[in-house]
Amino acid sequence: MTIEIDERSGFCFGVTRAIGKAEEVLGSSPQPLYCLGDIVHNSMECDRLGRMGLKTIDHEQYNQLRDATVLLRAHGEPPQTYRLAEANHIDIIDATCPVVLHLQERIKREYDSDPDHRKQIVIFGKPGHAEVLGLVGQTQGTAIVIERPEDVLCLDFNRDICLYSQTTKPLDEFRRIVEYIEAHIAPTATFRYYDTICRQVANRMPHIRDFASRHDVVLFVCGKKSSNGRVLFNECRRVNPHSYMTDAANEIDSRWLSDCDSIGICGATSTPKWLMEECKVRVEQLLGSHK
Repeated sequence: MTIEIDERSGFCFGVTRAIGKAEEVLGSSPQPLYCLGDIVHNSMECDRLGRMGLKTIDHEQYNQLRDATVLLRAHGEPPQTYRLAEANHIDIIDATCPVVLHLQERIKREYDSDPDHRKQIVIFGKPGHAEVLGLVGQTQGTAIVIERPEDVLCLDFNRDICLYSQTTKPLDEFRRIVEYIEAHIAPTATFRYYDTICRQVANRMPHIRDFASRHDVVLFVCGKKSSNGRVLFNECRRVNPHSYMTDAANEIDSRWLSDCDSIGICGATSTPKWLMEECKVRVEQLLGSHK
């Protein structure tokens, strides 16, 4: 029996940076540190940081804060969050991923360059996702969000279209949207698109397919809130039907591990390495108890 942890799974740069900032502040200041939303879509990692003193709050609680320190996670925030911080004397520790921040700036420039708002600014992303809310906020809430390639039908092909993407969306779906718009845009309208998908995330897709195909059973370790995790897990299951998602070591079912010679353990960009290690230990315990 072989058990392999995928060396390329785990936190992306943006998440690593945000968690590093949180740990630095928590270790150097006695003052409370708040985080606006889960710092990462993984309950186990959030619990770990919570034990260190990180207090997770939602936007309603944030609106009531005064004279506090708040960390903004890698997903980014809309301009209103920063305006409220200034009004309520909140010190912001901005851990927005540089890739997301650059995308926000591009969308804002696009919006500001069209004062009459003739063009449709379109974002390929998940409605309500934290990153998408931050992107839409750059357009005063006017950007159109499409979640799936078929949602492109809601656009007006007689008007100019400018397309961007949430950084963690699948590259192949983005390309399908581009191809459809190119084929249907009116001759009198313009279409411009920008591939703003993070390659550190996108490049994991072909790798995760290869990793899943090399093992009899795949354990995909991921928080239930992770959009990126669901996409990657579906890729695992597509090439290996014996793929199972778990967000904690104690959730692993021994029945998943029967009649196999190799087990692969992998995860999302929001999955900590230590959690994958815990899952490996649990697998070894389960296999040992069945010898």
